[in-house]
Amino acid sequence: MNLQAPNQLPSPNHRSASVIGTGSYAPQRVLSNAELEKMVETNDEWIVSRTGIRERRIADASESTSDLAAAAARAAMENAGIEAAEIDLIIVATVTPDMFFPSTACFVQTKIGATRAACFDVSAACSGFLFAMDIARQFIATGTHNTVLVIGADKLSTIVDWTDRNTCVLFGDGAGAAILRHKEGSNGILATHMGSDGAYAEILYIPGGGCLNPITAENAAQGINTIKMNGRETYKQAVTSMLSAANIALQAANLTSDDLACIIPHQANLRIIEAIADRMKVPMDRFLVNLDRYGNTSAAAVAIALDEANRTGRMKSGDRILLVVFGGGLTWASSVIEW
Repeated sequence: MNLQAPNQLPSPNHRSASVIGTGSYAPQRVLSNAELEKMVETNDEWIVSRTGIRERRIADASESTSDLAAAAARAAMENAGIEAAEIDLIIVATVTPDMFFPSTACFVQTKIGATRAACFDVSAACSGFLFAMDIARQFIATGTHNTVLVIGADKLSTIVDWTDRNTCVLFGDGAGAAILRHKEGSNGILATHMGSDGAYAEILYIPGGGCLNPITAENAAQGINTIKMNGRETYKQAVTSMLSAANIALQAANLTSDDLACIIPHQANLRIIEAIADRMKVPMDRFLVNLDRYGNTSAAAVAIALDEANRTGRMKSGDRILLVVFGGGLTWASSVIEW
C-alpha cells in the first residue's frame, strides 16, 4: 500500500474553508435483516455479529441518485441558511450516477435551481465525499469559488447482487451533503489526506458495465455489473489504510487523538471501526456510528454521519473532529476539521 504524504494546506495568504451547513436524505423504505432472511440464506444474528448492521434504506424505483442528492442538498442549504443562487460549484461523489453523462451534479443543479454553479462528479467509491471536500477546500482556498456544495450520494441497491449473501446484507441507499465556504474567524479544515492503490482494485469492484467489459446479450445474466468483494482482504486493507490516514492528518494538523471531540469513520462494518478505535486507543463513545440503521451507503455514509453529528450536537464551535474513510480503488482519505 502506498501511503502518500499529507496534502499541502493553504498558505497564510489563502482562505480557509469551513463547513457552514450539512444535510442528508434516506429513502423511506427500511429493509430489515428479518426481511433479508426471506431473500437469501442468512439471519439477523449472523449479520449483526459480523457487521453491526440491523437495517438499511432502499430507494424507490422512481428515485435516482440525483433525487437523493438533491434532497440532501436542500437540507444542507436550509441548515446553512443560504439560497441556491449563492452556490457556485457542485461536486457529487457517486459510483451510481444517473447515467454515464451528463454528470449527476448537473441534474442536481437543475433540481435545486443552482443556475450559477459549475458541476462535476467524483468517482472514488466510499472515499468520494472526502475526496470531493478536499477538492472544494482547494477551490475556496485559491478564491476560484466561494460557496461549494459537496454531496455524497449512492443508490447501491441497483448494483448489489441480491443473491450474494456475503455482499447484499452490507449496502443501502442514501445521500449526505455539506456546504463549504470561507468563514472569517474560523480555521475550518485543518488538514487532509488522500491516497489510492490500484494494485488492490479487484478486492472490491464491479467487473462489468464499463468499456473494458461491457454488458452484452451473452453476459447480461452473469451479474458482472454488481459488487464483488473479497471480504477478508477488504477488512484488512480498510483497517490499515484508515488508521494510517487518520494518523497522517492528525500529524499534519499538529494534533493527537486526545484533541478530538468526535471521530466520524466510514460506516461499513462495526468490526472495522472497533479495530481502529482499539489501535488509536480512543473509546468507542467518541466515534459516531450509525451503520446499524443505514448499512454501507458508500460515498454517502460519512456525509450522513456528519449531518447526524451536526444535528444532534455532537460537536460545538471550536471542537476538532476527524473524518476518515476507505473505499474501492483502493482509496482512502481523512480530514481534520475545526467546527
